[in-house]
Amino acid sequence: MTTTTKTPSALTLEPYQAQLRQWPIQGRHILAQFDADSVVVYQAYRPSIGRFAAAHGAFGGGYSFARMSWVKPNFLWMMFRSGWGQKPGQEITLAIWLRRAYFDELLARAVASTFGSSDASSEEAWKDALRDSDVRLQWDPDHGPGGEPLPRRAIQLGVRGAMQRRQRVGGDAILKIEDVSALVAEQRGRPRDELLTPREEPYPVADAQVAAKLRLSPWPPPEGRAQPTVPGPAHREG
Repeated sequence: MTTTTKTPSALTLEPYQAQLRQWPIQGRHILAQFDADSVVVYQAYRPSIGRFAAAHGAFGGGYSFARMSWVKPNFLWMMFRSGWGQKPGQEITLAIWLRRAYFDELLARAVASTFGSSDASSEEAWKDALRDSDVRLQWDPDHGPGGEPLPRRAIQLGVRGAMQRRQRVGGDAILKIEDVSALVAEQRGRPRDELLTPREEPYPVADAQVAAKLRLSPWPPPEGRAQPTVPGPAHREG
């Protein structure tokens, strides 16, 4: 059984199966790799945009600041969206170290992309908040390595306007960017008992009001409420 990588990366990697036993099985959680200063998010782009960003540590070149850009802190959610880097226009996978203060600001400014998912008192209030905010919030089914949907929800954040422009060359949002496409290719297709993924854990949102607005599930589970049993090992498809 192989649980090592030949591809150097600044990401901290751990066996997928070991992490699976520690992750929440269901609920809304921000699974991410983070430390006191940064939170890692992922995006996938065509080579010209991705390579420019990795070389400059920020976005520019052919990148359009006129379009909303979606960031995902969950690596396997990014792999599902990009087909493990095999979908056209998503061949370059970027790991982006955002300043933690900036990531917290994204969470605080985020407005749900649908009224039913928001905490707004009325649809009109939600529309007003949506118009005025530079950050969208969306919860979608998380997915396993083979693309199978899971009961747990994964977050993605859409960023535009002034908040997005802070990610360009000379901005203050990004600490560094790494092209992890080689790592993605190396891990693509590995059986689950050999798969290595970035170490992730539920991100703690200290502001209770922001956590409530995001509708985050409590973690660890409240005392006396154990989470369901972790599914047994399996091989991923494709």
